Amino acid sequence: MDRDGVLNKVDIINGKPFPPDSLKNLEIYDDVYSSLEKLRKYNYKLIVVTNQPDIARGKTDFLTVSKINAYLYHTLKLDGIYMCTHDSTDFCSCRKPRPGMIYQAANDFGLSLTNSFLIGDRWRDVEAAQNSGCEPIFINRKYCEKLPTGKFLIANSLQEATNLILLGNLNERNI
Repeated sequence: MDRDGVLNKVDIINGKPFPPDSLKNLEIYDDVYSSLEKLRKYNYKLIVVTNQPDIARGKTDFLTVSKINAYLYHTLKLDGIYMCTHDSTDFCSCRKPRPGMIYQAANDFGLSLTNSFLIGDRWRDVEAAQNSGCEPIFINRKYCEKLPTGKFLIANSLQEATNLILLGNLNERNI
């Protein structure tokens, strides 16, 4: 799953989402704890793949983002967090919508991507899922930006995304 806009709230400026700038400003959505617990109960791997280009842009530092990731990892009992610190002009293989982080997580955890989900709140997340063979679930936070295209499921929250997964797919899959 993606991090900002899925697990934690973002600041909306001119209709665009921005991640928290410190651990002090991190606010986890209310439905996250119960949603992740439900998924964990059915043996889903809870893995975050997150773009953090503000590091490359000099708007935040690696340590600050790492503290936020560590807090989420321990507090939410995640299985893993994969982070791309590059900007879109770096043309790396890990920045979503490219599937590099997803491939790395699949390799590290022995996951079948065709039996996995990726939950995100931006077109990049949906496209990364499509590029890797995961089932995309788009949480529509109604940002003023490009919308995803192609085949994907739509939810309004992590709780709704979790319900889509569990109601339709009680076989073992991963996110």
